[in-house]
Amino acid sequence: MKGTERRERALAAAHETGGVLSRDALAGLGLTGDDVRHEVAAGRWRRHGLQTVAVHNGELSVEAQRWRAVWETGPCVTALDGVTALQVAGLRNYADEEVHVSVIHRCAVKHVAGTRLHKIIRRLPDELVGAGVPRTRPAVAALRAAYWAASDRQAALVLLMTVQQRLTTPQQLLDCSARLRGRARRGFVGRVLLDIACGGQSLGELDFARMCRVRGLPEPARQVVRQGPHGRIYLDVRWNHCALVVEIDGAQHREGLQVSADNLSRNALALHGETVLRIDLIGLRLHEDAFLEQVAAGLKQPIRRRSR
Repeated sequence: MKGTERRERALAAAHETGGVLSRDALAGLGLTGDDVRHEVAAGRWRRHGLQTVAVHNGELSVEAQRWRAVWETGPCVTALDGVTALQVAGLRNYADEEVHVSVIHRCAVKHVAGTRLHKIIRRLPDELVGAGVPRTRPAVAALRAAYWAASDRQAALVLLMTVQQRLTTPQQLLDCSARLRGRARRGFVGRVLLDIACGGQSLGELDFARMCRVRGLPEPARQVVRQGPHGRIYLDVRWNHCALVVEIDGAQHREGLQVSADNLSRNALALHGETVLRIDLIGLRLHEDAFLEQVAAGLKQPIRRRSR
């Protein structure tokens, strides 16, 4: 095979994998080890490990680094997982430069620079995506990302963002969590999943009332109905003696036009002398003490009357 022909063939194949090819893929194209060594020696191609060859001499793209992580880790079925699999699926505005991959725990694997290797007990029968770079499906990836996260805050954030960006649904996460159990923060992840799935109107209000009782705060009335400028307003919790309102926002409050509708309703309350505190449900899990301190401060404030 002539040099020009083999380079064109390799470039065409590498278009789908970020400019890199595995040794097996190159062999499948008819290129021998001597062909590869010749291109590398000429400075046109570069090796990036034992299995990965870039058919150019520049830096690896993010996509190429992900393929490299899968090929270089070892002969077992390695897949992008956690945050990296979510990023491939379309997760935005979540920064994590490491490439996360998972592999069955009994496999012998190599550690690759820039790659975070996670050993798992088993794979679910349907957890891998069939096309493109080997990776787990969003529901599986989100749960593992939460279990592997550095903190509860990071775990809650990745679960919430995955649902908000419509990479998966709350029900898919709940169904998957019944089959996929992590070693760390199982209880916390389970509560966050229920918060995301049920929203503030159910679980959040009950938990909030319990939190108030634990701290010796008076228990509020729940689902109070008030008349607003455009009809009825349903308040999550309210203390009638001081006109303090707390709105517990579930994930659904961040979607579409719901934010505008909520703001109009709560502004109307504020103009009539109500004090309105907003608490997002995931934030309540992460910053319970800080939010309850604000509630306690609000309960001590005198009732504000609308100026005429």
